[in-house]
Amino acid sequence: MDGGESEAVPDRAARLRERVEEALNALPAHFRSATIIEGVQATDLFALNSLLATTIEARVVEVLNMTREVWDPEGEWSTYSFERQAQTFPDVRLVSRGRGSDIALGIELKGWYLLAKEGVPSLRMTVNPSACARLDLIAVVPWYLSNVLSGAPVVLPPWVYPAREAAEYRNHWWTEVRVTTADPGIIHPSRPVHPYPNKADEVVDRPVSDRGGNFGRLARTGLMDDFLQTSRRYPIAGIAAEHWIQFFRIYSEPKDHAKIDEWLERRLSRMSAGLTEEDTRRVLQLLRELGRLVGGG
Repeated sequence: MDGGESEAVPDRAARLRERVEEALNALPAHFRSATIIEGVQATDLFALNSLLATTIEARVVEVLNMTREVWDPEGEWSTYSFERQAQTFPDVRLVSRGRGSDIALGIELKGWYLLAKEGVPSLRMTVNPSACARLDLIAVVPWYLSNVLSGAPVVLPPWVYPAREAAEYRNHWWTEVRVTTADPGIIHPSRPVHPYPNKADEVVDRPVSDRGGNFGRLARTGLMDDFLQTSRRYPIAGIAAEHWIQFFRIYSEPKDHAKIDEWLERRLSRMSAGLTEEDTRRVLQLLRELGRLVGGG
């Protein structure tokens, strides 16, 4: 069953997708990782994002298979299990090996390091909408390290969205909504596209003009705005993720430490109404010490 041959989705399949979404949203309660990161400066951790994200994505697939009671409580899909297949779309598929590799649905799964300097996922979804089966989902899983700069990965509730709708909206936004003086056209695959393509199949939509390399960046379209806002406000060690991002960002490039101290003082003065003068001095001292650690200075 590829889910793409008919606009109608059978009730049984629709229930499956709803329950898979529930399992994805329950990831924070079930996710555990044996990976421990230590002795890495924050600026270096950004470069490790790709490697760590891959490890986390693999662990998410394991958790999905461990939580079968959530997405298959009646045992209707007992011969199916989730498999990760890198470099294919979607990269996670619910497959039955007992039925000639029948695919029930797919998930395009991406990890997002929440404290990355850019503050938004780097995900690029460029496949043609017809490459997405009706049941397919796209899921972006935010993660951070338990001790901010070290520890085990911790995941937050993901952004989950129908994959075909996301691809259709991406194309609409690129051609109709985005303000640009460049050609807004999109070049579609020259041959018919079908769900669950092989790695060698031509399934990607390509922009006529894209000097900024932004085609497929769903985070730039507005589609993820609520999710991004909620995730960036999540408290990590008592401090909102967006404030950690700002803090790390100022140390990401060589700067005058005196100017950074002035910036910290201005920021703290706006947020320290409830602190005593001694507490304020101590917080500034700790921030400066952490800054030296982060910056390697």
